[in-house]
Amino acid sequence: MKRLLPFILCLVPVHALADEAQIRQTLGERYPAIKITSIQPSPVAGIYEVLAGGKLVYVDQTGDYLLMGPILDTRSKTNLTQKRLDDLRMVKFDSLPFDKAIPIVKGNGARKVAVFSDPDCPFCKRLEKELALLDNITVYVFLNPIASLHPEAPARSNEIWCSADRAKSWRDYMLEGKKPAASGKCDTPVNDILALAEKIGVEGTPALVFPNGKRVDGAISAAQIEELLQQGS
Repeated sequence: MKRLLPFILCLVPVHALADEAQIRQTLGERYPAIKITSIQPSPVAGIYEVLAGGKLVYVDQTGDYLLMGPILDTRSKTNLTQKRLDDLRMVKFDSLPFDKAIPIVKGNGARKVAVFSDPDCPFCKRLEKELALLDNITVYVFLNPIASLHPEAPARSNEIWCSADRAKSWRDYMLEGKKPAASGKCDTPVNDILALAEKIGVEGTPALVFPNGKRVDGAISAAQIEELLQQGS
């Protein structure tokens, strides 16, 4: 039995890899437009989680059956799907390249939050109005234009970055609709930020990252931001 144990233990990852390959092939053939980020075993035996487009779905080991909805642990009353998503969205705040962000400082600037934002995204402009209600905060704006949705956003991002006062140019455009006067012809970090966003799983804007690593997607209220800042302090 002792001789067999290492062999048995080795079979588990091999089977998992075989199932993953089968699932990836099946889903790739039937849903070619979907970009799969990862496939791995779920907390339920025989069921695998598929991460695609920032969302989790579940399949059997063949990929023939797709299960929608969250997995709930009836013992702890925990939404395991939401917990897994929260873990996947965690970002090491201190590892962000703040030299490639636009710092917006209000009051003493003691509290901090990072925002991946598209200048032509209406939800980003809504979030900007909520952020303007906060005090004693530094908002690090990472220019993350999504050209497929807003074709002029990359050029606008470059213009804002190339402005003499980037923070003022950003606020003027987002809050008042004033276009930047700068030409946009300078070295910008926009492509680097787009690559970073893809790496950490930011697929839409706005996306907020708090010092405790929690990431929140979408335009949330000033009150919600306050609460999240307190949680991370």
